[in-house]
Amino acid sequence: MTEHRDAYLGPGEIRALAAHLGIRPTKSLGQNFVIDAGTVRRIVRAADVAPGQRVVEIGPGLGSLTLGLLHAGAEVVAVEIDPVLARRLPITVAELAPHRSGQLTVVVADALDVTALPGRPPEALVSNLPYNVAVPVLLTMLERFPSLRRLLVMVQAEVADRLAAPPGSRTYGVPSAKAAWYADARRVGTIGRSVFWPAPNVDSALVALERREPPSTSATREQVFAVVDAAFGQRRKVLRGALAVLAGSPAEAQRAIEAAGIEPTARGETLSISEFARLAEGLSGARLGR
Repeated sequence: MTEHRDAYLGPGEIRALAAHLGIRPTKSLGQNFVIDAGTVRRIVRAADVAPGQRVVEIGPGLGSLTLGLLHAGAEVVAVEIDPVLARRLPITVAELAPHRSGQLTVVVADALDVTALPGRPPEALVSNLPYNVAVPVLLTMLERFPSLRRLLVMVQAEVADRLAAPPGSRTYGVPSAKAAWYADARRVGTIGRSVFWPAPNVDSALVALERREPPSTSATREQVFAVVDAAFGQRRKVLRGALAVLAGSPAEAQRAIEAAGIEPTARGETLSISEFARLAEGLSGARLGR
């Protein structure tokens, strides 16, 4: 029986591979490639990836994290928007981990456009998400793939703080509330800048999300999210003013707020997702699409 040693991409291999493909990492695509094998192993450990687990990876790039997930025994569905990178990824895996090639499926697509994935439903998502689309991609995947029970994403540290922020905290906002509809989020580690090429001008962090049931409510997710958007759209306003347009009038907004058992002088940044859901029920007229 042949024994295989797990291989990873280091700084030299990453730069050589990029040069071979004629790739220069672009800010527009948020491309910062992980060049440190220790960081890859740390991410895979934090994700608690199990052999045979079907894992989605968004934006695999040159394949650093992909190799780590494959070495852990995962079946990886890699969604890559760049066709050059997507074509190269199976070749890299075949060269460095030929015994893992059968565990990889590559989908060439923008993650925001993906509505279905090949094979059995994915159980986990593990990704180094591009800074500029991290929140939309994460929320889209949570919405479209309810089979995803555990997610671990590496994002800009500021975004990590927002995703994991509790109501009332300085960084609580739209991403915090919407992520809380789907899952419990917590920051589980900081990643320095030196493990990337090119090195970003901000620190990164790991956020773990555990799927749970959304709040029990008669309002739809779209209705609840419309209230979240309105409440934070005018962040300094109390709810009565912030929700006036959505409700039809300040008086109607006040009625819905009181019906939800919330102080009219409260602000959106103090409300939990369950309270936003109660507000949506009170505002569930034609303006919220019911």
